[in-house]
Amino acid sequence: MKKRLAFCLFIVFSTLSYSFAQFNERPKSQSKFQQLFTAPDTLNKARFWALNTSLATGYTGVVIALDKVWYSQYPRSRFHTFNDMGEWEDMDKMGHLFTSYMESQLSSQMYRWTGLERNKSALVGFGIGTLFQTTLETLDAFSEEWGWSWGDVGFNTAGGLLYLGQELAWREQRIQLKISSWRRPLDDINITSTNGVKTVTLKDRRNELYGTNVGEILLKDYNALTIWASVNISSFMKNKDSKFPKWLNVSMGYGAENVYGGFENEWLDETADSYFIIDSNEFPRYRQFYFSFDIDLTKIPVRNKFLKTILNGLNIFKIPAPAVEFNTLGKVKFHPFYF
Repeated sequence: MKKRLAFCLFIVFSTLSYSFAQFNERPKSQSKFQQLFTAPDTLNKARFWALNTSLATGYTGVVIALDKVWYSQYPRSRFHTFNDMGEWEDMDKMGHLFTSYMESQLSSQMYRWTGLERNKSALVGFGIGTLFQTTLETLDAFSEEWGWSWGDVGFNTAGGLLYLGQELAWREQRIQLKISSWRRPLDDINITSTNGVKTVTLKDRRNELYGTNVGEILLKDYNALTIWASVNISSFMKNKDSKFPKWLNVSMGYGAENVYGGFENEWLDETADSYFIIDSNEFPRYRQFYFSFDIDLTKIPVRNKFLKTILNGLNIFKIPAPAVEFNTLGKVKFHPFYF
């Protein structure tokens, strides 16, 4: 649950940062308030060191809080590794990919606000995202409950490099990582423990794992969550004067269904000393691959700065749209409306 919690927090931070600054042309005349939210032409040392201090303080505080509030509740161990590839049908790995991408973007845009040159900001952003994710893995490595996961490290690195590579090559994000989430209706299907002592519903198990409020459903429910790679079509066209809509994207998504446990849909209820097994024939775990269309909200031509800020913030979410699903059950489905 800790990693999903960190995932949730950084999505919130990234949303705020995405709307915080989209540094384009510098207006000829600005009020002092407007200047505060505009990147200077050259490095502003006061902003630069204030940001460094804030990030260092925040980083230290988050690490101490995680160690005290979370890791201290579990036995410590020597450094060890843990192979969790395949756990949660690798939806947690997609979370690592998305989080590291957004952390790199967040940090980079913060440093652009100080006036640091764009490529240098991108490199710093990648470094900060890598630092935070590696810190989490190190804390895991010394906890008996988890361990250093090379799979996590690989997806963390891939997410950061996806951001960095595009900044260095194109100076824009032509391929953006986005999320969508929608909890499907679930019947109150009874599941009885193997010893016959206790009965729960499938909905109870889902709520125990993934929560019930909107924020938890949106960001934690692996059966509801989809991670998307949203590709801007016009940015790859040679003719930059083409009338093709600059805001139109195509998206490829990844999701999973019937995931109610790490590697298997089995769990132990320690309070009742009962073991539960969900029938894999009735509820088979499977992976989903989607193709859909999307909109790059940052490319919609709007003059109102407040509206532009809102659109920039919402751009981490893929818009609801028709989608085609290919899954590992060998089925193809068409969704008239998918989010």
